[in-house]
Amino acid sequence: MSEETLQFELVDQKDADYWMKMVKCQDACPVHTNACGYVTAIAEGRDLDAYKIARATNPFASICGRVCGAPCEANCRRGSLDTPITIRALKRFVNETYGPESGDFTYYREGCNTKMLPPEKGDGERIAVVGAGVAGLTVAHDLVQLGYKVTVFEAHHEPGGMLTAGVPIYRLPRELVRAEIDAILSMGVELKCNMRLGRDFTIGSLRKEGYKAIFLGIGLQKGRKIPIEGADLPQVFDGLDFLRAFNEGKPMEIGRKVVVIGGGNVAYDVARSAVRPAKVEMATATDDIGRSEQLAYDVARSALRLSGDKEVHIVCLEKRDEMPADEIEIVEGEEEGIRLHAGRGPRVILNEEGYVTGLRTVKCLSVLDANGRFSPKFDENVIEDIAADTIMFAIGQQSDLSFLSPEDGVETENGLIKVDPETYQTTAPDVFACGDVAHGPRLFIHAIASAQIAARTMHDYLRDTRTDIVVKRVWRAADYTMVEGWDQMRRKLPPALESERRASSNEIVEINYSDAEARKQAARCLRCNVNTVFDTSICIACNGCVDVCPESLIKLVGLNQVRSDKYLMQIASDSLGITDDDLAGYSEEELADLGGLMLKDESTCIRCAMCASRCPTHAITMKRFDFTRECVTIHARNPKIKYQPAT
Repeated sequence: MSEETLQFELVDQKDADYWMKMVKCQDACPVHTNACGYVTAIAEGRDLDAYKIARATNPFASICGRVCGAPCEANCRRGSLDTPITIRALKRFVNETYGPESGDFTYYREGCNTKMLPPEKGDGERIAVVGAGVAGLTVAHDLVQLGYKVTVFEAHHEPGGMLTAGVPIYRLPRELVRAEIDAILSMGVELKCNMRLGRDFTIGSLRKEGYKAIFLGIGLQKGRKIPIEGADLPQVFDGLDFLRAFNEGKPMEIGRKVVVIGGGNVAYDVARSAVRPAKVEMATATDDIGRSEQLAYDVARSALRLSGDKEVHIVCLEKRDEMPADEIEIVEGEEEGIRLHAGRGPRVILNEEGYVTGLRTVKCLSVLDANGRFSPKFDENVIEDIAADTIMFAIGQQSDLSFLSPEDGVETENGLIKVDPETYQTTAPDVFACGDVAHGPRLFIHAIASAQIAARTMHDYLRDTRTDIVVKRVWRAADYTMVEGWDQMRRKLPPALESERRASSNEIVEINYSDAEARKQAARCLRCNVNTVFDTSICIACNGCVDVCPESLIKLVGLNQVRSDKYLMQIASDSLGITDDDLAGYSEEELADLGGLMLKDESTCIRCAMCASRCPTHAITMKRFDFTRECVTIHARNPKIKYQPAT
């Protein structure tokens, strides 16, 4: 059968948008990764294809396979039936074999979807990227492929930003971070570490050196503290500072009774790191082998002994079911001995002669007001004192914009760099910014998505063009097989180290799926891009599809029912253009005989195809809906971008 008989282009944009949103995982992903595609490939044993799909729109696919907040999973339609697909863990499953962590960058370099880059190339202009976190490196990844000479300046001695500073080493192997960054550098990106903006160079000096555009991806480097009594004591720390030091193997001196203030994932990162033994530098290369082995043994034994004596608490305003931290963080934290004090507000850091002795808390009655704004209310009479010798704040982050000068032309707003939300251009035409420093703390995947937009608009700024995204939509005949019992399979998370071993080491907590389990978990996917398509012109309203549907999703309702139901009437109006006036003047019996609507609830359809098999007139067919996004260049100025004469 020819390709022409297998597919046809959709022309109705409203209809196309409906089917695109049916693939909820891809629609929810900020970079529109085709999760349905790579999960299906894993189920079918096509692991290399799966990696290529996962990598196509994401320069940090391997890292996202470990620590992504996974909005795709939160929106997975299988969750409407029972529980979502383990999309993030399945991504990791193929990344370990084919991603940069395998030691081979070939598939990484080949895997970028270049259709999401402007087709017109640059002319070798120099571009400065400040900050080697996910936003800055994503911009560098895209622009170097467009022919620009990109230099990344990083303030610290190693790249990664919050990947290395903020993500605990038991979650994200540093070798993996370095491998994915090295894959980007291998494309021709230049990296300069130990170069801090405002200390070693300025925006003005970059301009004088000939950089034609500048990107700021500096993140939110500082933590926040609540201005309560005792917050300035020496034993009170910023949780982010603690995490960075801990992850670098240069731990801060903390006590045995630690209280972490905060209820989000960062608070648990801090608390769970505090439980663990600090990573200690081993013997130097000049030591003899016997002494090196003995030192390693002594350090390990001491770390185990010290970690067992620690007592770590988390105090947060939210009640247990309101906490922003992921459920798995809370559960695994409890398994590791962390004690949660939910619904408590910190009031005073207690001390004796300048040394922290505890934290006084009061009961928090509510966190948000009636309008959903942060406005906590307390019962000051319900007091709980928690003994502690160390307090750490993990309640949010803030920027350090002290490097800016009036001559830079870059304005700030509410402690962030002010940008156009559609282009990420700042008030200085040649300076762009995105990620946390522009829109506040969000997921890594949001920073990647905004950086891809920033890279395109920087290109437009330099080329005096406009780049638009077009979506190509195609229907194809569906040829698929669901494995036996797929609708009864249950979600199973990847295995994890036992809690005792976790708390006494810095080993990676999550273990990868076995081949068999990965295939099984991937087979749970409902394949949302496969759809039941109805041809109402040959439907004989026999109700066969209604009777056979195992999920009772299909209903045939008469026009008499439509007229009496506002919801159904709206559907009839939107789909068929039927109005109340059209149905006026008919009796209930006449309307019932006149016709009806076939309704299908797509939210929990399991793609079993029983309705299509049962239909005697073939009015129901199974078709696959595919769509791709790509960039097109329009040789016209983008009104959103401020242009200036080249210098």
